[in-house]
Amino acid sequence: MVFDGEYLPVWDEEAGYLDPATGEVLPTWDQALDQLDADEDAGPLHVIRFGDQVDVKGVLSGTSDADQCIRYLSKYLTKSLGQALDGQAQREHAARFVDALRYEPCSPACANWLRYGIQPKGAKAGMAPGRCRSKAHKPDHLGYAGRRVLVSRKWSNKTLAEHKQDRRTWVLQALGQPDEPTDPHRYVWRPVPTGDANVPPLSVRLLRSIRGRQRWRAHLQQLEQQSLSATEGRAA
Repeated sequence: MVFDGEYLPVWDEEAGYLDPATGEVLPTWDQALDQLDADEDAGPLHVIRFGDQVDVKGVLSGTSDADQCIRYLSKYLTKSLGQALDGQAQREHAARFVDALRYEPCSPACANWLRYGIQPKGAKAGMAPGRCRSKAHKPDHLGYAGRRVLVSRKWSNKTLAEHKQDRRTWVLQALGQPDEPTDPHRYVWRPVPTGDANVPPLSVRLLRSIRGRQRWRAHLQQLEQQSLSATEGRAA
């Protein structure tokens, strides 16, 4: 840690953040990474090693294990997420946790990098250590309430939009409907003024949407059962 307390970098509109004592420009995020790569002795501050044994089990969609695995993962990925802190000791521990993580860098753009003499990625005026607005520093997102699973694009090499398109294609195939691209000129989107007689009330629209989703889900479950029955018949 290089800067702390009242001794913090100062902002310059042209150069970025400067050392308040020497006036030197702090290295940018990219420059800091280059320096780290060039340092042969550089290494992680903390290292945690797990066991050598790895038991990797693949799960195929539509098999008997798929639903069970999903239920199992959902149970433990969301376990105790809604539980409140119980007891003074837990509340005090959470308060210490919040205070400690308030000054820990949470991302390349976190203002807490200024404490270590590095300009955050995309640095701008007004940044100060301990004032990062990211969810990682908020009490509701610490400990058990934090993100437990990386977003899909981190492990499947697909973006969320690509996963959404995959699901859409699968559903249309299961329903026997062609997956044709929507003509962008087919619809005209415009705001609906309040009190428009052609638009049903919000409660009616919500009920219709729920009913449509229920019909769609029932149809999809029926198709899944037919598919499983056909698979079991071939296996027999």
